[in-house]
Amino acid sequence: MKITEHQTQQATGGFAPAVAPVASTTRHTDDHDLHTSETTIPTQGENMPAYLARPAAASGPLPVVLVVQEIFGVHEHIRDLCRRLAKEGYLAIAPELYFRQGDPQEYATIDELFSKLVSKVPDQQVLADLDHTAHWATRHGGEANRLAITGFCWGGRIAWLYAAHNPQLKAAAAWYGKLVGEKSLNQPKHPVDIAVDLNAPVLGLYGGQDSGIPQDTVETMRQAIRAANATAEIVVYPDAGHAFNADYRPSFNQEAADDGWQRMLAWFKQYGMAGTG
Repeated sequence: MKITEHQTQQATGGFAPAVAPVASTTRHTDDHDLHTSETTIPTQGENMPAYLARPAAASGPLPVVLVVQEIFGVHEHIRDLCRRLAKEGYLAIAPELYFRQGDPQEYATIDELFSKLVSKVPDQQVLADLDHTAHWATRHGGEANRLAITGFCWGGRIAWLYAAHNPQLKAAAAWYGKLVGEKSLNQPKHPVDIAVDLNAPVLGLYGGQDSGIPQDTVETMRQAIRAANATAEIVVYPDAGHAFNADYRPSFNQEAADDGWQRMLAWFKQYGMAGTG
């Protein structure tokens, strides 16, 4: 069932309709001392929408963090994460990576969103769009040699792939991204297949109770990392499920989310990506 943009904004306050109702634990990060905006990025002959957040008073180039959406697109939760990163001194930018295939705000259920939109988005297209996003950021206040990526759920998988794709990347943090799966034309490889190709250090954050990402697949990824002698660390929170950082959903686990966030910031700092805040 498709719904109108007006209905979406009324019902969800900027959150994807497929996850309504929004939980009472939802966090809101203000934009005080920040510059935030909706913008567009030229990529592969088209203009891709994106959300940008950065410190307003920055005196020089900022370290850049690419923020990769969940299955639900760049809705209010992803924008809020960008603002949180900006508060830490980063230029954080979240591109709308489904924009050619459709609008996730038009779908009322997760199953419909996945089958009619997300499954049609090719990895190759996403990686190229992220390259253009990184390039755009360096021309709009970002520092070219300080680039990181973080992604959540669908974006967690992409964060792993991008760490093997872009040799300029300094660090990555993948939140509960799928590690193995069936291969297709749109998804020819999964993180377990590219462990040997990782260019940047990757921090993986996973829930021990995540039924969609079983612990045996996490262990398979650990083995692939060891075999490749790659710089990566996987942290599992035993009591957390999938989407434990998604404060707008019942899956939110504050202890795991807060610890994961601090680990991510420390990981970035360890690999030359300290924020200016």
